[in-house]
Amino acid sequence: MNVSDNIDKLTDNLFRHESGKMVAVLTKIFGAEHLDLAEDVVQDTFISAIGNWKLKGIPENPSGWLFRSARNKAIDVIRRNRFTQQFDFNDPERELLKSEYTLSTVMDSFWQEEAIKDDLLKMMFACCHPGINMESQIALVLKTLCGFSTAEIARAFLASEETVTKRLYRTREFFRAQKMKPAFPPVSQLKDRTGAVLKTIYLIFNEGYNSTHTDEFIRKDLIDQSMYLCRLLCENSHTASPEVMAALALMCLHAARIDSRISEEGDILLLAEQDRTKWDKELIMMGNHYLNLSATGNELSSYHVEAGIAYEHCTAVSLQHTNWERILQYYDWLVMLHPDSPVVMLNRMTVVFKIKGAEKTLEEIQSSLFLPEWEKHYLYYSLLGEIHAGTDKTKAISFFEKSKTLTKSSAEKRLLQKKINAIA
Repeated sequence: MNVSDNIDKLTDNLFRHESGKMVAVLTKIFGAEHLDLAEDVVQDTFISAIGNWKLKGIPENPSGWLFRSARNKAIDVIRRNRFTQQFDFNDPERELLKSEYTLSTVMDSFWQEEAIKDDLLKMMFACCHPGINMESQIALVLKTLCGFSTAEIARAFLASEETVTKRLYRTREFFRAQKMKPAFPPVSQLKDRTGAVLKTIYLIFNEGYNSTHTDEFIRKDLIDQSMYLCRLLCENSHTASPEVMAALALMCLHAARIDSRISEEGDILLLAEQDRTKWDKELIMMGNHYLNLSATGNELSSYHVEAGIAYEHCTAVSLQHTNWERILQYYDWLVMLHPDSPVVMLNRMTVVFKIKGAEKTLEEIQSSLFLPEWEKHYLYYSLLGEIHAGTDKTKAISFFEKSKTLTKSSAEKRLLQKKINAIA
């Protein structure tokens, strides 16, 4: 790889990790109604970086270089628009930007490390405003805070670029109409709003951990970005709730196993096939750490329970030594938390099969009120295939074939075919 390629790779990585911070700060400077301008300045900063670094070499502190460049470009924008109606300089945080005597000093204050983290968190709350639908929240978080292009977002969530562009446009119009200001919500709303932010982050993580819309079964870029955003929530006194700690614990414990979940050929490896020596012990320890931090107060969220399940898998020395009885107890708790969730009940059934066998599982399935919803889910037919594999191969194969038609994931289709081949 030549120097030019190295610089391109470095700037791509930095764009993913630093662009969200820069957009958050620039949005604070320009106002949320000028979100598109903030993104343009960030884009221009990275274009400048590529040209400059290829000519002069990579600086000692690339992130610092980018922040200084964005700061200077922001000053240029302010100077050009100081006497126009485009910016509202009456806001207390921005009124000193009007004066040349205070412009540089105030601008420097915006780019301090702790201020940047605060602004990024506030931007997360703005992106996940209750007036914005979930699909648009996810698109906006990925675009503004994670540095994903419209094309990448479209590929990740099986939407057209035109659809994603429209979602982002409507959201920016919402910001303008509401005169949005990225900020922490009032204390009375903080818990619910943080929960909404956390839900969006976890949906992004889940798509990275088990991608349903692309040929890549695991998307490490989505996993890394969602974990980074969740860590920010954990590190801030406004948002560091037990639920947030539990969510990060869950992400750590799931992420610890990703290197063993896919074969060299790109096929899914089930728990029984996974090389447990590849599991990331440091991430498992981190997950346990955050799980302990989450065990304060009286709050029990689904993140707590799911992290408990993940911990049981991560700490079992083998599949045979897995404490399935305890995992079933966790699933029973999840059912109490989400009594109307067919997916939770279906996942519980896979554990019931492990413990009680085919006959008892079929009895529970037939008596379940969720049967109509399950019949739309690939996992239901995959489970039926497993249940019948030992007694009726023809029926098992038909269930696996049906399951294949209900998933969009190429990796899951290959796994189901593998199961068919094993019993055919």
